[in-house]
Amino acid sequence: MLNIDRRLLANFDWVILGTAVLLSLIGIMTIFSATRPLGGGEHPTYYIKQIYWLLIGLAAMFAVVSVDYAWLNRYSYAIYGTGIVLLVAVLVAGKAGLGATRWLSLGPISFQPSDLFKIAFIITLAHWMSRLKGAMSVRDLIFSFGMFTLVPLLLIIKQPDLGTGIILLTMFTLLTLTKGVEKKVVAVAVVVAVISVPFLGNIFWDELKDYQKKRIVAFVQPNIDPEGVSYHINQSKVAIGSGGMTGKGYLKGTQGPFRFLPEKHTDFVFSVFAEEWGFAGSFLLLMIYLVLIMKGINIAMRAKDAFGSLLALGITFMFTLYVFINIGMTVGIMPVVGIPLPFMSYGGTSLVTNFIAAGILISIRARRFELFY
Repeated sequence: MLNIDRRLLANFDWVILGTAVLLSLIGIMTIFSATRPLGGGEHPTYYIKQIYWLLIGLAAMFAVVSVDYAWLNRYSYAIYGTGIVLLVAVLVAGKAGLGATRWLSLGPISFQPSDLFKIAFIITLAHWMSRLKGAMSVRDLIFSFGMFTLVPLLLIIKQPDLGTGIILLTMFTLLTLTKGVEKKVVAVAVVVAVISVPFLGNIFWDELKDYQKKRIVAFVQPNIDPEGVSYHINQSKVAIGSGGMTGKGYLKGTQGPFRFLPEKHTDFVFSVFAEEWGFAGSFLLLMIYLVLIMKGINIAMRAKDAFGSLLALGITFMFTLYVFINIGMTVGIMPVVGIPLPFMSYGGTSLVTNFIAAGILISIRARRFELFY
C-alpha cells in the first residue's frame, strides 16, 4: 500500500491544484468551441487530446510533489545539461512545422523541448543565485548570462522561437533584479546595452523568419497592411470587442469557428473565450490567474531556503509573463510571438510543463517546514 506522509497532505496547496485544473477545464471547453465545425462535419479531436494531456500533466505534477524539491537543487546542472542536449537535438533531428523546427518525435509522441527547458533554466538560475552571498557583481552577471542564458537563447532563436527567447531573457532579468545587483552593475549594464543593442539587433533581425518580421512590423504599425499581416490582430480585437459585457454565450461565438482567427485554439484562445463570455467572464478569468500568481509569491516569501524562494519566484514570473504577453498579443499591445496562455492553450508539452511548474510550487510550499528527516 502506498505510504503517503500525512504532513505532506496537511501542507498540500489545494488552491494551486484547483486553480490549475479549473483553468485547464476552461481551456478544454474553449478549444472545443473554437474548433467546432459549422454546418456539419466531423469535430476535430483537439479537445480530446487536451484531456489526455491534462491527465498526463496531473500525473507529472503529483510525481513532482512526491519528491523533495531539494533534489532539484542537487541535480540542477544535470537537468540543465539534459535540456541543452534536447535543444541541440531539435536543430539536428527536429520536426518542422509552421515555419519553425521546434519539436522532437519519440514514436507517436511529439514534444517541444524549449517548453521543458524553461523549467530547467529556472532551476539552474535559482541554484546558482542561491549560493551567492550578497548582491551580484559585474563578474557574477556576466558569468550567469554567458554560462546559463546565452547558449540556450541562441539555440532557441535558431529554431526560431522568438516567444521563448523573450521569456528566457525577461526571466533572467527579473531573477537578477530579485537577487540584487551592485550599483556599478546597473551602470555597466546600461552602457553595454546602449553599445551592443544596435549590433545585436541587426543579428537578431536577420535570424528571424519573414513571418516573424511581419508580426513585429504589424505591432509597430498596426494599420500598415489591414488585409495581410495586421488582419489577424484586427480580427482578434473584433472577437474580444464583440463579446461586450456578458458575451455571446458558450458555443455561440463566430470568429473562431468561421476561421477568422488564426491559431484560435492555441495563441488566440483568449479571443475565443472573450467573445463567448465577454468582459465579465474575462475579468473572472484574470482573477483566477491572479490567485495563481499571488499564491506563487506567497510561497516564495515563505520558502524555507533561498533556493526555494528563487525557484518559486522564477515559476511565478514565468506564469505572469505568459499571461501578460499572450493576452497582450490578442488585444494588440504586444507583438504576436507565439506564447500560449497557461493551462488554456492547446498543446501537450505546454500543459504538462505548466503542471510540472505547479507541482514544484506545491512541493516548496509543502516542505516549508522540515517535514522529512
